[in-house]
Amino acid sequence: MEEVNALLNSKIFDGDNVSLSIKMVLILIVVFIITALVLKTLKRLVTRKLPEQDKLKFASIFSFTHYFIYVVVILITMDNIGVNVTAIFATSAALLVGVGLALQTFFQDIISGIFILIDQSVHVGDIIEIDEKVGRVVEIKLRTTRAVTIDNKVLVIPNHKYLTSILYNWTENGSKTRESVSVGVAYGSDVELVKTLLLQAANTHPNVLKQPEPIVLFMDFGANALSFKLVFTLDNSFEAVMPQSDLRFQINSLFKQHHISIPFPQTDVHIYKH
Repeated sequence: MEEVNALLNSKIFDGDNVSLSIKMVLILIVVFIITALVLKTLKRLVTRKLPEQDKLKFASIFSFTHYFIYVVVILITMDNIGVNVTAIFATSAALLVGVGLALQTFFQDIISGIFILIDQSVHVGDIIEIDEKVGRVVEIKLRTTRAVTIDNKVLVIPNHKYLTSILYNWTENGSKTRESVSVGVAYGSDVELVKTLLLQAANTHPNVLKQPEPIVLFMDFGANALSFKLVFTLDNSFEAVMPQSDLRFQINSLFKQHHISIPFPQTDVHIYKH
């Protein structure tokens, strides 16, 4: 028995502030295993009756907090078994400050990710616009959010962007959105006919919803044209660029058939001879 105790108390590291024996290492391993089992049981108990979506949110937050718990438990254990934790922190203060500065943005991302998961400002499947980039959200993690653009490129968005930039959630109020196509016609055109043709183009497109009905707005008497806007509703705003393109083709064709011209900017130059 004395030989076992001597073996357990034998030093594997002996420094000015830290002295570790085999017994201490074994205690740390046991504490680590017990902590892992407790956290696993706690997670199972908490998520047992949660809805599937809330389970994913809790798992994301838990994945960050359980590392913090591990660190706290191990530090407390080390302090109780005789390791001078305070001295370790004191001697490594400069290093810790440097690490803290380096990880500043990382922790901003983590905190922002927790806010996103708690306040539900963004969900998987939402169409978002941030920094003039548009994508459909496919995954929300603690540090980053992944979204796919219409041309199948992946946007990896650091979560702190949500705190420092303006976020447009296109589908916060549902998948239906109001879109528009603008066009100008020459002065002297039959504006009622223009309105009829624009509505005809919208009502014959298969992706334009019948309710609410498309409308035409007479926007302005421009410098070179009468400005109109065709406003319509889509159920998939993420791919709005395709219906908008189709409508422009159709409007151009209808205007040609009815002899309505789309003017281009013109400048009159007057030359005076002295």
